[in-house]
Amino acid sequence: MFPIKINGERIGLSRVAAEDLDFICELECNKDIWFFEESVESDKEIIREKYLENMDSPTHYDFIIIRTIEGEVRPIGLAQIWSYVEHRKSWELGFAIIPEYQGHGYGNEAVNLLLEFSFHHLQAHKVVGMCNGHNQKSMKLMERLGMRREGIFKDEICWNNQWVDQYFYSILDIEYQNR
Repeated sequence: MFPIKINGERIGLSRVAAEDLDFICELECNKDIWFFEESVESDKEIIREKYLENMDSPTHYDFIIIRTIEGEVRPIGLAQIWSYVEHRKSWELGFAIIPEYQGHGYGNEAVNLLLEFSFHHLQAHKVVGMCNGHNQKSMKLMERLGMRREGIFKDEICWNNQWVDQYFYSILDIEYQNR
Protein backbone atom coordinates (compact mmCIF):
# COMPACT_ATOMS: atom_id res chain seq x y z
CA MET A 1 0.00 0.00 0.00
CA PHE A 2 1.46 3.36 -1.03
CA PRO A 3 0.98 6.48 1.06
CA ILE A 4 -2.09 8.56 0.42
CA LYS A 5 -0.45 11.62 1.99
CA ILE A 6 3.13 12.77 1.64
CA ASN A 7 4.29 15.58 3.91
CA GLY A 8 6.90 18.18 3.09
CA GLU A 9 8.04 21.30 4.96
CA ARG A 10 5.46 23.76 3.62
CA ILE A 11 3.19 21.56 1.55
CA GLY A 12 1.70 18.12 1.53
CA LEU A 13 0.60 15.88 -1.31
CA SER A 14 -2.73 14.16 -0.83
CA ARG A 15 -3.98 11.57 -3.31
CA VAL A 16 -6.99 12.92 -5.20
CA ALA A 17 -10.32 11.77 -3.75
CA ALA A 18 -13.91 12.33 -4.90
CA GLU A 19 -14.26 15.39 -2.66
CA ASP A 20 -11.34 17.05 -4.51
CA LEU A 21 -12.96 16.91 -7.95
CA ASP A 22 -14.48 20.41 -7.84
CA PHE A 23 -11.02 21.87 -7.15
CA ILE A 24 -9.48 19.64 -9.85
CA CYS A 25 -12.09 20.75 -12.41
CA GLU A 26 -11.46 24.43 -11.68
CA LEU A 27 -7.70 23.91 -11.93
CA GLU A 28 -7.87 21.83 -15.12
CA CYS A 29 -10.12 24.39 -16.85
CA ASN A 30 -7.93 27.37 -15.91
CA LYS A 31 -6.20 28.50 -19.12
CA ASP A 32 -3.73 30.66 -17.17
CA ILE A 33 -2.33 27.58 -15.42
CA TRP A 34 -2.03 25.60 -18.64
CA PHE A 35 -0.72 28.49 -20.77
CA PHE A 36 2.07 26.36 -22.29
CA GLU A 37 -0.14 23.38 -23.16
CA GLU A 38 -1.54 22.65 -26.62
CA SER A 39 -5.12 22.54 -25.37
CA VAL A 40 -7.13 22.92 -22.18
CA GLU A 41 -10.10 20.69 -21.44
CA SER A 42 -13.23 22.71 -20.67
CA ASP A 43 -15.71 19.87 -20.14
CA LYS A 44 -15.79 19.25 -16.39
CA GLU A 45 -17.54 15.89 -16.80
CA ILE A 46 -14.69 14.60 -18.95
CA ILE A 47 -12.23 15.80 -16.31
CA ARG A 48 -14.21 14.15 -13.49
CA GLU A 49 -14.34 10.84 -15.36
CA LYS A 50 -10.61 10.90 -16.05
CA TYR A 51 -9.75 11.45 -12.40
CA LEU A 52 -12.30 8.92 -11.14
CA GLU A 53 -10.77 6.29 -13.44
CA ASN A 54 -7.27 6.98 -12.09
CA MET A 55 -8.19 7.18 -8.39
CA ASP A 56 -7.18 3.63 -7.45
CA SER A 57 -4.73 3.00 -10.25
CA PRO A 58 -1.36 1.46 -9.33
CA THR A 59 0.20 3.14 -12.39
CA HIS A 60 -1.18 6.68 -12.08
CA TYR A 61 -1.01 8.86 -8.98
CA ASP A 62 -2.73 12.25 -8.87
CA PHE A 63 -2.05 14.40 -5.81
CA ILE A 64 -3.52 17.67 -4.60
CA ILE A 65 -0.75 20.02 -3.49
CA ILE A 66 -1.84 21.41 -0.12
CA ARG A 67 -0.20 24.45 1.44
CA THR A 68 0.27 23.70 5.13
CA ILE A 69 2.08 26.73 6.56
CA GLU A 70 0.96 29.64 8.71
CA GLY A 71 -1.97 27.61 10.06
CA GLU A 72 -3.44 27.38 6.59
CA VAL A 73 -4.53 24.19 4.86
CA ARG A 74 -5.31 25.19 1.29
CA PRO A 75 -5.20 23.31 -2.03
CA ILE A 76 -2.84 25.16 -4.35
CA GLY A 77 -2.09 22.78 -7.18
CA LEU A 78 -1.75 19.36 -8.70
CA ALA A 79 1.20 16.94 -8.83
CA GLN A 80 1.07 13.75 -10.87
CA ILE A 81 3.20 10.73 -11.60
CA TRP A 82 2.25 7.98 -14.03
CA SER A 83 3.88 4.95 -15.59
CA TYR A 84 5.74 6.02 -18.73
CA VAL A 85 7.30 2.72 -19.83
CA GLU A 86 6.30 0.05 -17.31
CA HIS A 87 8.84 -2.67 -18.17
CA ARG A 88 11.64 -0.09 -17.93
CA LYS A 89 10.40 1.18 -14.54
CA SER A 90 10.13 4.68 -16.03
CA TRP A 91 7.61 7.20 -14.70
CA GLU A 92 6.56 10.62 -15.98
CA LEU A 93 5.72 13.56 -13.75
CA GLY A 94 3.59 16.64 -14.17
CA PHE A 95 2.68 19.55 -11.93
CA ALA A 96 0.71 22.79 -11.81
CA ILE A 97 0.35 25.53 -9.19
CA ILE A 98 -2.51 28.05 -9.17
CA PRO A 99 -1.20 31.49 -10.23
CA GLU A 100 -1.32 33.29 -6.87
CA TYR A 101 1.00 30.65 -5.35
CA GLN A 102 3.49 30.44 -8.21
CA GLY A 103 7.02 31.69 -7.68
CA HIS A 104 7.25 30.73 -3.98
CA GLY A 105 8.97 27.35 -4.31
CA TYR A 106 5.86 25.22 -3.88
CA GLY A 107 6.31 23.58 -7.28
CA ASN A 108 9.92 22.82 -6.43
CA GLU A 109 8.90 21.18 -3.15
CA ALA A 110 6.04 19.26 -4.81
CA VAL A 111 8.23 17.84 -7.58
CA ASN A 112 10.90 16.94 -5.03
CA LEU A 113 8.26 15.00 -3.05
CA LEU A 114 7.14 13.29 -6.28
CA LEU A 115 10.72 12.24 -7.01
CA GLU A 116 11.12 10.88 -3.49
CA PHE A 117 7.83 8.96 -3.82
CA SER A 118 8.86 7.64 -7.25
CA PHE A 119 12.25 6.33 -6.25
CA HIS A 120 11.46 5.14 -2.72
CA HIS A 121 7.91 3.78 -3.06
CA LEU A 122 7.43 3.03 -6.75
CA GLN A 123 10.99 1.71 -7.19
CA ALA A 124 11.39 3.81 -10.33
CA HIS A 125 14.57 3.44 -12.34
CA LYS A 126 13.96 6.70 -14.22
CA VAL A 127 11.61 9.67 -13.92
CA VAL A 128 10.98 11.91 -16.91
CA GLY A 129 9.34 15.28 -17.40
CA MET A 130 8.49 17.13 -20.58
CA CYS A 131 7.67 20.76 -21.23
CA ASN A 132 7.02 23.28 -23.96
CA GLY A 133 10.32 24.80 -25.12
CA HIS A 134 9.04 28.24 -24.09
CA ASN A 135 8.25 27.20 -20.50
CA GLN A 136 11.39 28.52 -18.83
CA LYS A 137 10.02 28.08 -15.29
CA SER A 138 9.41 24.35 -15.76
CA MET A 139 12.82 23.87 -17.36
CA LYS A 140 14.60 25.66 -14.51
CA LEU A 141 12.62 23.77 -11.87
CA MET A 142 13.49 20.36 -13.33
CA GLU A 143 17.15 21.32 -13.73
CA ARG A 144 17.27 22.66 -10.15
CA LEU A 145 16.09 19.26 -8.89
CA GLY A 146 18.83 17.38 -10.73
CA MET A 147 16.94 16.44 -13.88
CA ARG A 148 18.91 16.87 -17.08
CA ARG A 149 17.72 17.72 -20.54
CA GLU A 150 18.03 14.53 -22.55
CA GLY A 151 16.52 15.70 -25.76
CA ILE A 152 14.54 18.16 -27.78
CA PHE A 153 11.59 17.02 -29.85
CA LYS A 154 11.63 19.50 -32.72
CA ASP A 155 8.30 21.12 -33.61
CA GLU A 156 6.47 18.61 -31.39
CA ILE A 157 3.72 20.87 -30.02
CA CYS A 158 1.29 23.11 -31.87
CA TRP A 159 1.07 26.03 -29.44
CA ASN A 160 -0.36 29.47 -30.19
CA ASN A 161 -0.81 28.44 -33.83
CA GLN A 162 2.86 27.65 -34.30
CA TRP A 163 4.99 24.54 -33.98
CA VAL A 164 7.34 24.62 -30.99
CA ASP A 165 9.88 22.27 -29.47
CA GLN A 166 9.19 20.03 -26.50
CA TYR A 167 12.04 19.43 -24.04
CA PHE A 168 12.56 16.02 -22.46
CA TYR A 169 14.13 15.85 -18.98
CA SER A 170 15.01 12.89 -16.80
CA ILE A 171 16.73 11.70 -13.66
CA LEU A 172 17.87 8.15 -12.90
CA ASP A 173 17.54 6.48 -9.51
CA ILE A 174 21.33 6.57 -9.01
CA GLU A 175 21.45 10.27 -9.91
CA TYR A 176 18.65 10.98 -7.44
CA GLN A 177 20.54 9.14 -4.68
CA ASN A 178 23.77 11.02 -5.43
CA ARG A 179 22.42 14.55 -5.72
